[in-house]
Amino acid sequence: MKNFYPLLKKMPLFNGINENELSGLLQCLSAKTKKFDKMATVFMVGDVSSFVGVVLSGAVQVVKEDFLGNRTILAKLEAGELFGEAFACGKNHILPVNVYTVEKSEILMINYRKMITTCTSSCVFHNKLIENMLGILADKNQMLNQKIEILSRRSTREKLIAYLTAQAQKAGSSSFIIPFNRQELADYLCVDRSAMTNEIRKLREEGILQVERNHFELLQHN
Repeated sequence: MKNFYPLLKKMPLFNGINENELSGLLQCLSAKTKKFDKMATVFMVGDVSSFVGVVLSGAVQVVKEDFLGNRTILAKLEAGELFGEAFACGKNHILPVNVYTVEKSEILMINYRKMITTCTSSCVFHNKLIENMLGILADKNQMLNQKIEILSRRSTREKLIAYLTAQAQKAGSSSFIIPFNRQELADYLCVDRSAMTNEIRKLREEGILQVERNHFELLQHN
């Protein structure tokens, strides 16, 4: 576990908590690590949400699937990112999504009840953890609102441009890398892959976009 401390210290969840406090905090939270192969199920629809996951290595996708097998990717999370907190902290603890690994991964599992309630020892760093969690939930709410705004666009082209613009703003650069391949991006945007690929081609031909695999660059367009 200690070899992951440098990663954990950089996370918003553990902001303001030093390494000595982190060791005691993880024990207080009954945190444990689990290893998963690629394409393994971490959480499944219908599971009782009793843990929050932290990606220590690898990556996971949060996926919503309907009874016809249609997939919508809600998020892709990599090392140092948190998942499951919104469901764990809500009143309904039954998970409405699946969480899959997209590569070989190691996950830190934290008991959410011990995370959001002050322990009997009244740890100072535990109070800081609760404060950090509130900030994370607020940030996730903003991200959800941003996705709703993207998906509310009428056409595949408009959704694609809105998503790429948001990614450029997040990167602070017109050149950036997205976390999805083409099928995953189509699933994230809730559009047909062929139609999306066609729009990417048109944007390249119009001089609006340069693309190399998952590296995109938005060009100045006059």
